[in-house]
Amino acid sequence: MENRKKIGLFFGSFNPVHIGHLILGNYILENSDMEQLWFVVSPQNPFKDKKSLLKDHNRLDMVQLAIKNYPKMRASNVEFSLPVPSYTIDTLTYLNEKFPDFSFSLIMGEDNLGSLHKWKNYELLIEKYQIIIYPRISDEDKKDPVSESFRLAILQHENIHQINAPIIELSATEIRNMIKEGKNVRPMLPPEVFDYLDGSSFYK
Repeated sequence: MENRKKIGLFFGSFNPVHIGHLILGNYILENSDMEQLWFVVSPQNPFKDKKSLLKDHNRLDMVQLAIKNYPKMRASNVEFSLPVPSYTIDTLTYLNEKFPDFSFSLIMGEDNLGSLHKWKNYELLIEKYQIIIYPRISDEDKKDPVSESFRLAILQHENIHQINAPIIELSATEIRNMIKEGKNVRPMLPPEVFDYLDGSSFYK
């Protein structure tokens, strides 16, 4: 079991993928025993409105462009063929069956912890998989006593690992709004992604 290839799964809409995603992904690869990091492009998040999402294949294209110079990173479209809405535990079960020689870990922001108890089969998720938590400034959950007590309790679990990654509070929503308003977003995006969007009408 120890010889299984270690893969970190970074789920997201990546709408669009930005430099914050790459900085975080690279930090995790350089400061853990992960051998690869997969950006799993989600077709639909059960907690998000789908209307603002760019088409699945466009978001996948952008991730592929963004990571082309990072040999340990992959873009995954695994959820495109799974039932929608996609639930993390179902995707992990599918990946485990498809890649029995791989050991998968989940990468998530600290801001997700307080609401993890709302996820499908969250107990199974925590028992079966390592979860790597990166810091986020957002403290919405901390205002809710139930979410906060759950967050503090779950941090004690042996499969939950906090990492001291740099906090990059770049928002894809803000980037989309800036594009819509004709503002310059070049510093926030990998150059290939900027060029891809600049030559299109996406988000405008």
